[in-house]
Amino acid sequence: MHALREWPEADRRQVVGLFTDIDDTLTTDGAITSQALDALACLKQAGLPVVAITGRPLGWSVPFAQSWPVDAIVAENGSVALVPGPAGLARLYLQDAPTRARNFARMEQVAIRVMREVPGALLSRDSPGRETDIAIDHSEFSHLPQDAIAQVVRVMQSEGMSATVSSIHINGWYGDHNKLVGARWIVQQLWGRTLDRDIAHWVYVGDSTNDQLMFQAFDNSVGVANIRRFVPELTHLPRYVTQGERGAGFAEVVRALLSRPGRPLPQASPA
Repeated sequence: MHALREWPEADRRQVVGLFTDIDDTLTTDGAITSQALDALACLKQAGLPVVAITGRPLGWSVPFAQSWPVDAIVAENGSVALVPGPAGLARLYLQDAPTRARNFARMEQVAIRVMREVPGALLSRDSPGRETDIAIDHSEFSHLPQDAIAQVVRVMQSEGMSATVSSIHINGWYGDHNKLVGARWIVQQLWGRTLDRDIAHWVYVGDSTNDQLMFQAFDNSVGVANIRRFVPELTHLPRYVTQGERGAGFAEVVRALLSRPGRPLPQASPA
């Protein structure tokens, strides 16, 4: 990982949009700070599209999609999206309704098995807002040791689920989507563009093991400083790392993007 100050100006000049994780990237102690919120507003004012992409549930994400200056929130690790617009908040789904219903019934049974077999395992408190995945709390309101986290992942995978670990939850779902699939999907949905073709012009900011696919895919990938606690578990590291942690680190990324003396700001749309 390189210090953020080593991010070449030529690369920053080409940026037309930004993806960001939410928990422990935009938020500090569970809430977005005024510093991070101001940074989002600065991106919006500069005409840079912003998409938050998270393992958090759809229901939990609704008030933030309504109030934060973002173009969309992609929730539940890439399967659903909230898009604010003049007519209100649009909900988009990768899976059709019958598939979601079948998968939900299966996931309820897996959740019961996890809580029966893994001592201390509890569903996340935001579970009532989930439609396409389940989440076990390991660091938000309860604590699971590393071996228990690994056991939860094994149980989910033994049931044919995809599983990933964020800074607070263990998420499991049916389907081949993930944060990167969700990013590709929302860029196509909102701007009619192919993310893989334009990926050198986008930034991803994250903090945890469930951001690895994004760190691998994005040349302009940034970890906020608290990523360091996960480094031993990461196969793919972000290219750059901030000095500040969490929301302060995110604001640092935005300052790096927008403080380019004598350079025009990027275009308002990636189209």
